[in-house]
Amino acid sequence: MTRRRKAAWLLALAAVGALALTGCSNLGYYWQSARGHVNLMRAARPVPEWLGDPATPAVLKARLELTQRIRRFAVTDLSLPDNASYTAYAELHRSAAVWNVVAAPEYSLTLKTWCFPVAGCVGYRGYYDSADANAEAAAQRSTGLEAAVYPVPAYSTLGWLNWAGGDPLLSTFIGYPEGELARLIFHELAHQVLYVPDDTVFNESYATAVERIGGARWLATQAGEPARTEYAQFDARRQQFRQLMLETRRQLQRIYDSKEAAAHDWRAVDAMKKSAMDGFRERYGALRAGWPGPRQGAYDAWVARANNATFGAQAAYDELVPAFEALYEREGRDWPRFYAAVKRIAVLPKGERERALKNIPQENGKPGV
Repeated sequence: MTRRRKAAWLLALAAVGALALTGCSNLGYYWQSARGHVNLMRAARPVPEWLGDPATPAVLKARLELTQRIRRFAVTDLSLPDNASYTAYAELHRSAAVWNVVAAPEYSLTLKTWCFPVAGCVGYRGYYDSADANAEAAAQRSTGLEAAVYPVPAYSTLGWLNWAGGDPLLSTFIGYPEGELARLIFHELAHQVLYVPDDTVFNESYATAVERIGGARWLATQAGEPARTEYAQFDARRQQFRQLMLETRRQLQRIYDSKEAAAHDWRAVDAMKKSAMDGFRERYGALRAGWPGPRQGAYDAWVARANNATFGAQAAYDELVPAFEALYEREGRDWPRFYAAVKRIAVLPKGERERALKNIPQENGKPGV
């Protein structure tokens, strides 16, 4: 039995042990999770094997070599963990690593949460089969919630499975443009430095700040001019779209906090909500029309499924990012000091964590909002 196959079976046994602790009601879900991850691990081969295989396409070899440079940079320049993660590659023959389901009430942006043995309670539920994810979304809708399914190109095992080979590189993201590829690897490795159970906003905002700062440094010091130009063009669009999402999210929150909602005048609330969503799609159409090139429709799928659940999920990745970026500046742009500061904040009770972050002065000298 090969080392990787043995590790996969050990992982399966560990997952079965976890099932015994979670109750029969979740047995089917946890089994698909264990089976899905084991299959992913079994598909992975060390990067040197791919590079030495004559059958490996030259384009893939070049991408794999790039990932190893990015990984080394993550360790040496960003002080991210140096372990087995991203030293192997798996061809999955599907469009996503997993599909996440998110759900929220009809008049709220607060996500429904699911609780897991290691990750704690999070605002999504992941499936290795898109049909299973769509079935779960339908079940959530049957209870009156708004739900959506979105593809996830990569996920982190939080360093818990580095003994089994770590998190592999995947075909679902290996073709990303250089700047996006670097950001993704930095983001997932950041989760291995720190993860706080039951606080998705803290975790994702922190990892997003690491990916943004680290990605900018990679592009400035390691990438060629074509990669920088490509990234700058797409990032400008991303910032425009995120601003549109933020403005719409705030508009929806005002509607759900309105006097009409307090009075349970749902007809009026529905009308305001529809107007906000129609305006969001109209403004997106105007933005899109000014984005020439092959990635013009990069956000079409997100806009098509936009609802309370998707806006609530996006908030987790954006809400506290400016505060974490300000913390990085406060710590002298020193990565070990930054991680140490984040860990000190992480041990605070949840409400105090958020207040501590939002009180960090940002570029304008004022606390964050």
